[in-house]
Amino acid sequence: MNKIRRSVISLSLAALFILIWPAIALAAVSDPLLNTAGNYAVLAGSTVTNTGPSWITGRVGLSPGTSVTGFPPGTSGPQDVGPASAATQAETDLCGTASGGCTGGAYGRAAGETPCTTVGVNLGGTTLGPGIYCQGTLGITAGQTLTLSGGGIYVFQAASTLITGAGSRVSLINGAQPCDIFWAVGSSATIASSTTFVGNIMAVASITMVTGATLNGRALARAAVTLDTNRIIQAGGCAGGFTTFYPPPAFVAPPAGTVLPATLGVPSELRGSFPWLVLLGIGAGLGATVLGLSSRRRRRRTM
Repeated sequence: MNKIRRSVISLSLAALFILIWPAIALAAVSDPLLNTAGNYAVLAGSTVTNTGPSWITGRVGLSPGTSVTGFPPGTSGPQDVGPASAATQAETDLCGTASGGCTGGAYGRAAGETPCTTVGVNLGGTTLGPGIYCQGTLGITAGQTLTLSGGGIYVFQAASTLITGAGSRVSLINGAQPCDIFWAVGSSATIASSTTFVGNIMAVASITMVTGATLNGRALARAAVTLDTNRIIQAGGCAGGFTTFYPPPAFVAPPAGTVLPATLGVPSELRGSFPWLVLLGIGAGLGATVLGLSSRRRRRRTM
């Protein structure tokens, strides 16, 4: 009987381990730790310039620069502007220093994560799971889709630029969440017209969003952020515990007559999501235990 009991316990533990192993493996990718930079939808060091009725659900920060223009006609959450504002600490958390180069902070941690998987310049037409991906230049060809599948941390390291084509998109499935996606860009990022983009963009130089582009995440730059009739929703409220939790941003009224979308297509499965993988593992363990006990009863009847 002791042998049977040990076999049942071993089988249960093995089933649980096999099913939760992917979740354990994902922990190898570290949270870059945005710290106070995570409190912003848009953060820049030199200027924030907007043209047209951009709609930003989230906070805007600028330091040490003082020039935020284009609001109105754009609308946003609270704006922290100038060296004496909270944006100064946010820039420090982003780059390691309040001004100058950008080699430390959240950007430095994301750009320095290893080992990375080298991918093609064009990410369009591919499906990727959580992990670290690198290339000198990254982009998505016009009209194509990059699909991110599975809960966990995604880090994309572009040593130079990030450039998307018009009408390209990033799609999230199977538990991937905007909070957990990071783009470490060594120079500038350009999000082309009508692009549907997702994740936290951290650029050493500038971020430019062309007319009609949307971002479910954050635009965090050491230099300038330039907008033109864009929809940005600051990533927050994500479950799973892979990265630092930030609450969802407060409501921001849309600009008058806007045609921009109120939401950016976060899959319903992510709202109030639950770690189903762990639950399945526990269920498998219990199932194995029940099967073992049933087998034991059958042996008794035949004795």
